[in-house]
Amino acid sequence: MGGDYAPFEIVAGTIEAARTLPGISKLFLVGDEAAIRKEFAKYGEISPKIEVRHCTEVIGMEESPATSVRRKKDSSISRSLDLVKNGEADAVFSAGNTGAAVAATTLKLRTLEGVERPVIAAVIPSPTKPFILVDAGANPDCTPLRMAQFAVMGSVFANQIMGVAKPTIGLLSVGTEDSKGSGFTKEAFQILERSHLNFLGNVEGHDLFEGKVDVIVCDGFVGNVVLKTCEAVAHAMKTWLKEEFTRTPIRMLGALLLKNGLDAIKKRSDPSTYGGAPLLGANGVVIIGHGVAKANAVCNGIRLAGEWVHHHLNEQIVEGCKKLETIKA
Repeated sequence: MGGDYAPFEIVAGTIEAARTLPGISKLFLVGDEAAIRKEFAKYGEISPKIEVRHCTEVIGMEESPATSVRRKKDSSISRSLDLVKNGEADAVFSAGNTGAAVAATTLKLRTLEGVERPVIAAVIPSPTKPFILVDAGANPDCTPLRMAQFAVMGSVFANQIMGVAKPTIGLLSVGTEDSKGSGFTKEAFQILERSHLNFLGNVEGHDLFEGKVDVIVCDGFVGNVVLKTCEAVAHAMKTWLKEEFTRTPIRMLGALLLKNGLDAIKKRSDPSTYGGAPLLGANGVVIIGHGVAKANAVCNGIRLAGEWVHHHLNEQIVEGCKKLETIKA
């Protein structure tokens, strides 16, 4: 029931996933049953893979995450996570309140062995290759060890899901020298430098889209600012292009000639390609979709969840974090 286009786009994406994803055996739609079945009426026969689980509450996008999770025990996100906790489902996809999803996951599923906090890993497209930003918003307050664990989780995801043989890691800072940065980023640098990871050192803001590293590590406060800034810049560029290309008939003709190229750029930068951001480090599989997620993003989010389960990411994250335990900053 979460997201700007719930439940109709969530239902549409789930129906598409049931039709096109052969590795998915069961899909639960958790929410207001009457509203969900009203959407079903638009599609005729519904796949037997899809099962509706009714709940009576929804956590709004503006509600306090921790408070709402405690008070609304029959919310769609809480009941979805109960399915994973009880072993009925392997994964959850939610396009609702991100804070509530993180809080409910931490409360109900806890974290993997040796992992201090779960982390949001956002896949961001660039002119050379996509990169993974960890943390994209789950942990505004951080420690050096947690940042090193973020790097482990991002590296495992890049290797198993993105297909990068030996992912490179960069620590986001204000300079490439190891002497640059805040106190805790300098400590994180020391841990990462002595870790088993393919750590290349500090990277700066202007390095983000240069393809220098596969995984960029930062605390959740910085990461969320970076993510929202990237989204805002992309939106501004789209607005400027539309304004300038429609200003005169000649420019409109030029835009028509460039249509194939512009469509290709739009496709390369479309966040729905990745479906959502995985919440790595939780003792389960949780995909956090964007609030504006439509059917294609929902379907791809379900596909990503299936790949996560298939590749046993959580087991690899536990092993990677164990290797950090003996390293002291």
